[in-house]
Amino acid sequence: MAILVQKFGGTSVANADEIRRAAARALAAHQRGEQVIVVASARGKQTDELIADALEVNPNPPRREMDMLLSTGEQQTVSLFAMALAAMGQKAISFTGQQIQMITDNSHTKARIRSIGTDRLRKKLNEGYICVVAGFQGVDEDGNITTLGRGGSDTSAVALAAAMGADYCEIYTDVDGIYSADPRKYPKAVKLEQISYDEILELASLGAGVMHSRSIEFGKKYNVKIHVRSSMNDNPGTLITHEVPQMEGILVSGATSQKDLAKIGLIGVDNKPGNAARIFAHLAKHNVSVNDIIQTEMSPQKAHLSFTVATSDLSEAKQAIEEIRDEVHCQEVLIREDIAEVSVVGVGMRSHCGVAEKMFKALADKKINIDAITTSEIRISCLVNHNDVDTALVAVCDAFELDKPVNRRRHP
Repeated sequence: MAILVQKFGGTSVANADEIRRAAARALAAHQRGEQVIVVASARGKQTDELIADALEVNPNPPRREMDMLLSTGEQQTVSLFAMALAAMGQKAISFTGQQIQMITDNSHTKARIRSIGTDRLRKKLNEGYICVVAGFQGVDEDGNITTLGRGGSDTSAVALAAAMGADYCEIYTDVDGIYSADPRKYPKAVKLEQISYDEILELASLGAGVMHSRSIEFGKKYNVKIHVRSSMNDNPGTLITHEVPQMEGILVSGATSQKDLAKIGLIGVDNKPGNAARIFAHLAKHNVSVNDIIQTEMSPQKAHLSFTVATSDLSEAKQAIEEIRDEVHCQEVLIREDIAEVSVVGVGMRSHCGVAEKMFKALADKKINIDAITTSEIRISCLVNHNDVDTALVAVCDAFELDKPVNRRRHP
């Protein structure tokens, strides 16, 4: 029998009615003859409420204890979901990450999956149960509960689909699919019928909130078909798949922006082999995720190194840099918290010229200054003042006609 993994986000299980609606979807798939695994998030704003509770008693709570606390949100959801299925006459059983042996490393609050046990799930599926698994959580080799970071239920679902050999993974959310831009920031954005793993991975890493970037990495690596769709209707969503030839005709598939960034500049670092490795190894030791690295030579002896981090990691990043700045003979550290980033993504950039020029002109026409530029084969990102980023996003969306269906956009 085919295996289907369905993941329901917090808004899709926010209350009893939504849980019953989601359970009915799982039951319908089971009645079609599929073996169904449900992965569920904490309900509504419960994770935010648990974080607020923690900060009320300790402004700097230990990460291990945060994982113990936050994992309870998903545990409540999966038990309620299994109860809803039972009320519909369907055998169902709920599991925590620990119970299915979702083994992670010990990086509390941002753990990475190492392995997943499948025997218990397969046994229950073969007995006719719908299995309901708590997303976002696992357990390290010492038995400590860990969590995968915000949005980690997506990762749980796609990783489970890969481990179980599922035919595909459905991600149910409060939107109809993946759009050319965030409709809240660019109301004219259009839904995409399909998008490549590489494109959505870039968009997710750049702040697009539809999918968690690590879940896309699992999907690409293990060839898991991912269907992002609405939990409120039966409309087709967006299929995330491997790149196909016709995608090259799409100059830019999507645009995104992110505000919660800080830029750290190390001025006058010794320009010699190994220094960059020392700096970023030390940041990694502090569990700081780094984006957009730029290094420029000031002289044969000195270089300027800058990078961006999420504002949530800024405190740890500052500490890490202070610990190593003397070792690399850094003359000055500059920190900017007034920046944001706007980006365009599209596999068509590989075969089209003029993308950068069009983006820079769109920003210049709005008199928006660019602080820094970074690129990949399918992405261009610009750092701008955070007060300008909303205007910048609309400008580049209009320039690349992201308000039109793919087959109606004009290309250079």
